[in-house]
Amino acid sequence: MKKVVVFLFVLLSSLANFAQQNEKQVLFTIDETPFYTDEFTRVYNKNLELVKDDSQKDLDNYLDLFIGYKLKVEKAKKLGLQNNTKYQNELNSYRNQLAKNYLNDSKVTNQLVEEAFNRMKEEVRASHILVMVDESASPKDTLKAYNKVLDIKKRLKAGEKFEDLAVKFSEDPSAKMNKGDLGYFGAFRMVYPFETAAFNTKVGEVSKIVRTRFGYHLINVTDRRANKGDVTVKHIMLLKPKNLAPEEVKKVEDNINDIYKKIQQGESFEELAKQFSDDKSTAPKGGLLQRFGAGQLTSKEFEDVAFSLKEKGEVSKPFMSQFGWHIVKLEDKHPLQPLTELKPEIEGKIKRDDRSRLITNSLVNRLSKKYSRKKNSKLYNKIVKTVNDSYYTRNWEQPENAKDYNQTLLTINKDKQITGSAFLTYLESQQKNGLKIKPVSSLVNELYKQWNDDQLVQYYNENLEREVPEFNYVMEEYRDGLLLFDLMEKEIWDRAKNDTVGAQKYYQNNLDKFMWKERYNVDIYSSTEKSFVEKTQKYIKKGKSAEAIKDKINKKGKVNIMAKSGLFEADYDVLSELAIEKTGATKITKKGNYYFVANVKSIKPKEAKALEECRGAVVSDYQQYLEGNWVNELKKEFTVKVNQDVFNKIKKELHK
Repeated sequence: MKKVVVFLFVLLSSLANFAQQNEKQVLFTIDETPFYTDEFTRVYNKNLELVKDDSQKDLDNYLDLFIGYKLKVEKAKKLGLQNNTKYQNELNSYRNQLAKNYLNDSKVTNQLVEEAFNRMKEEVRASHILVMVDESASPKDTLKAYNKVLDIKKRLKAGEKFEDLAVKFSEDPSAKMNKGDLGYFGAFRMVYPFETAAFNTKVGEVSKIVRTRFGYHLINVTDRRANKGDVTVKHIMLLKPKNLAPEEVKKVEDNINDIYKKIQQGESFEELAKQFSDDKSTAPKGGLLQRFGAGQLTSKEFEDVAFSLKEKGEVSKPFMSQFGWHIVKLEDKHPLQPLTELKPEIEGKIKRDDRSRLITNSLVNRLSKKYSRKKNSKLYNKIVKTVNDSYYTRNWEQPENAKDYNQTLLTINKDKQITGSAFLTYLESQQKNGLKIKPVSSLVNELYKQWNDDQLVQYYNENLEREVPEFNYVMEEYRDGLLLFDLMEKEIWDRAKNDTVGAQKYYQNNLDKFMWKERYNVDIYSSTEKSFVEKTQKYIKKGKSAEAIKDKINKKGKVNIMAKSGLFEADYDVLSELAIEKTGATKITKKGNYYFVANVKSIKPKEAKALEECRGAVVSDYQQYLEGNWVNELKKEFTVKVNQDVFNKIKKELHK
C-alpha cells in the first residue's frame, strides 16, 4: 500500500523530459522558498496524459493542486520528518533499488536479452558427465580434472555409450540413477556456460568440454522441442468452506458436480460461471482468466489441468486445488509472448544469473575509460607481505598495526581516496569463499582486481545524481513522495482511523452516503427449461424448502434446477427483473438462455447501514474530508506568493 501511495504522489512529478530544460523562473514561493517553472511544466505535460479529470487539466486548477502538494512537503520538512531513521532507511533502500538500473551496460544487456529470448523458444533435452573441480583449484588439480574428462571424451569417440560412461565416471550424484539424463530445460534453468553449450550443440551430438563453477562437463543433446507457450482458460470455482466440517465440504463438492452435469447436459459454461463461480473477478466475464504460462500460477494442480486440455472448448472434470473446486474450459493456446512483453522479466533473470558478470565487466571497462585510477604500489606490496598461507585455512587475521596501513591505497578520479585498511578488511572478509589460488601473492592480486573494480562501480553509484540527470529527478520526486506519505499517515490517515468520535460524527452527518438499497432474503432458482422453473414456482407456493425442491426436480442424476440463496440488494443480478413487491413466489422471467424464479422470504426496506457495516467507506471518506480542510489550514500557516506574470506566460506556452 505504501509503495502504491508513494507512486501516486510521484505522479505529481514527471519522470520524463529530462533532456534540454528551458530557462527556469520562479513561479511561486512558500515562505520565501522558491519553486520553478521548469518543474511545473514538466509535471503538467507528463500528467496531462495520465489524469482523467478535466478539472486537473485546467492550468489554474492544476497550479492549485501543485501548490497544495508543495505545501504538504514543506510541512513535512518543518516537522522534521526527513530526519526520521525509518524514512532515511526506506529512501536509501529505494535508491539502491533504482541505482541497479543504471549500474549495467545497456548494449550488453540487450544482446543477452535477445539471446535468452531466442533460447526461450525451445526446450533442450540433454545428458551430461561431470568431473568436479573448484573454480579456485590449483593448476595441478585443474589439469588433473581436465585430463580425466578428456579421457572420457576419447572413449566416446571410440564408440562407448554416453549413458554407460555417465554411470561409471560422472561425479554428479544423480548419474547412477538417471544415467546423466537431465530431462528438458530451457533458458535460465542451468548455469549460463552449460546452457550455452547445450543450446549450441546439435541433437545427437556431444558438446566440447565445458567449464562451469562445478567443474568440467560433456553434454549429450538428445532432443529439442518447442516451448508450449501460454493458455487462456475460463473457470468456475467454488471456494472451500471456512468451516471444514464434512457436511459443509460435501455440500460444496456436490454443487461443483451438479454444475459439471449441467455443462455435460449442454448448458452454457459462461452462464453457469456468472451464476455460481465464487471468483468474483472473473464470474461477470464468464470465468475468463488472463492468459498465463507454465510456472506463473500459485496452483500447480490448476496449471497442470489447464495445459492438459487439447482442443478449444474442451472442459475438464471437476478437480480440487488449495483454493477450492474448479472446472476449466480451454479458450485458446498461445505461442511464446513477443520480446517486447518479456523483456522486463528476462532482464530481471539476467541480473540474478551468471550472465550478470558479462554486464559488470562491460560496465567496468566503460568506467575505466571515464575515470582515472591510481594505485599506491609501495603500500600494496606492504599489504601483500602481511598475507600468508593461513589464508587458505581461513585463519588469517589483519596485522595488529593495521593503523599503519591507513594511508591512501587507491585514488579514483583524483577526488576519492580509499585506504589500505579498507582493502585489508576486504581481504579478511573474502576468506569465507575458500579461494585456493596459489601462490598467496597471486591470490591477493586477484582479490585486489575485484576490490578495485568494486570501488570503481561504487564511485559511479555515489555520483549518479551528478552523472545522470534522469536519476537525480527520480530521486527528488521519490524523496518528496515518501515524505508526503509519512506526513499524510501522521496528520490524516492515522487520525481518521483513530478519531472514532470524529468518524462517528462524520457518519451521522452524511447518512445519505451510507445507505442500503431495498434488500431481499431470497432463494433464486434457475434452469434452461421453463417447465422446471414452473414446477419450482408451484413448490415455492406450497412452502417447500430449497433442498426439498431440488430433491423433487433433480432426478436420476440429472441437474434440472439450481438454487442460490442469500440476502441481496434489489439490483443484484436478476432480482430487478423479477419486480419483487411482496414475499413468496415471484413471477418467472427469462435472462439469456435461463429462466428464473425466486422465493422471497423477507423484504428489508432502504435503511442506513450500521457504522460497522460501512466503517471502511466512512474512514475513507473522512480521510478525504480531513485532507480537504487541511490544505486550507496549510495555506494559512505558510505564506504563498504566486508570480502571476510568469504564470500567465507559462499558460500561453502550454496552450500552444
